[in-house]
Amino acid sequence: MLGDDPEDVFDSVTWESPPTTDILPRMPLIEDGEDSRGPHDPKWYGYLITHVKDPVKELAETKDAYVSYLVTAKTNLSIFSTPNPSSRRRFQDFVFLRNNLAKDFPACVVPPLPDKHRLGWSAIEGYIHRFLQPRHPTLQRSTLVRALFESTEWHVIMHQHVAHPPGPEQSQGVIDNLSDTLLNAFARVRKPDERFLVMRENVDKFEESLSTSERLWNRLRSRTTDLTADYHDLAVAVQGLGFLESGITDQLNHFSNTLLEFSALLRHTTQNTIDPFLVHLHSLLSYSHAHRAVLKLRDQKQLDLEELTEYLSGVTAERDRLSAIISGHAGSSGLGIGAYLRDKMDAIRGTDDDRSRVEKMKKLDAKIKELTEAVTTAHETSDTFSNETLCEQIAFQYAKEAEMKEMLNNLADGQIEFYRNAMEEWDRIIPIIQRIRVDV
Repeated sequence: MLGDDPEDVFDSVTWESPPTTDILPRMPLIEDGEDSRGPHDPKWYGYLITHVKDPVKELAETKDAYVSYLVTAKTNLSIFSTPNPSSRRRFQDFVFLRNNLAKDFPACVVPPLPDKHRLGWSAIEGYIHRFLQPRHPTLQRSTLVRALFESTEWHVIMHQHVAHPPGPEQSQGVIDNLSDTLLNAFARVRKPDERFLVMRENVDKFEESLSTSERLWNRLRSRTTDLTADYHDLAVAVQGLGFLESGITDQLNHFSNTLLEFSALLRHTTQNTIDPFLVHLHSLLSYSHAHRAVLKLRDQKQLDLEELTEYLSGVTAERDRLSAIISGHAGSSGLGIGAYLRDKMDAIRGTDDDRSRVEKMKKLDAKIKELTEAVTTAHETSDTFSNETLCEQIAFQYAKEAEMKEMLNNLADGQIEFYRNAMEEWDRIIPIIQRIRVDV
């Protein structure tokens, strides 16, 4: 995790988040009072506006060369010691930050890292903004985020965080985790919460819409690329025609130049509007997948509670059955086929006396006590995680709304620029073409 990544490949890009603060909807702050907040609205303690820029190649001409970036912020959060923190970090530091935020805050939707082949300005900017901008009230106030901007001993903090994580250590082994995963893959929540069913349905619709849009825009990009090449070929053909038609050579050359300019406009729009839009779409889809993972983890907490409760009920029923047999209330023992077979097997082994039943009851009493505590803990964990998930849903909606607005605004601006420039090019060539006179 702490090793150097040889693919710090941002030496050719310079990227900086826009310094605007009006890209988000109005969110209820702590100072607004509880009356303005909903029961599950996240608590917003302030803002954190980030800038990542100025790539510098460190240790150049060596095998350990990497690219570092100037990370700055403007904030009013009390966790920061200065309103304008800054430091230089490499991409591997963002990898560490993301992985450990996901581990420290399992109920938070931590955006995934962009794909290796999609690394670039738009992808990294979206990744950084989702939890460093004021779109997430919990992540922006974490100690790791503060250390990323302020600490002069970042590597020491990284090692300390790995050696002493803030959350409780997991006691389960690899085999236990694997068996739980296999079992729960086929298990279903028996009493699903309607609120989370609606959330999952909305996530499904959102991802379906994003996938459809990504597919359509990829097709549009492919056709635009073909059209760009066709206009270029047409320009070359028109230029060749100009050499043959000596009377209209000048007009055809102007027309050829216009076709070349229009081809260049199409290429520029593809590279500066469509490609960033596709990257943003894919990034937003990955972000939604992270949200789905949180919902799945919440279902897992509820499933753990249901399984423990069912286990406790079974142990309690077995204990009551043995107690009824010892008391002589055979008719009230509630023997099922399983209990009947167990009694017959105990009789064959000669262990059907009351003393063995009493010893077994003592063991069952201890197990019931242990399971009761486990059920209580699982219930508290499930309720807490559910409440955190409801708050996370609102934070996710804020972030999604802001990103969709920003993404579609950029797309619209790019399309408007393309059509405005295209109209200017064709308006200039039309009078020249109209001066062509053809003798019949």
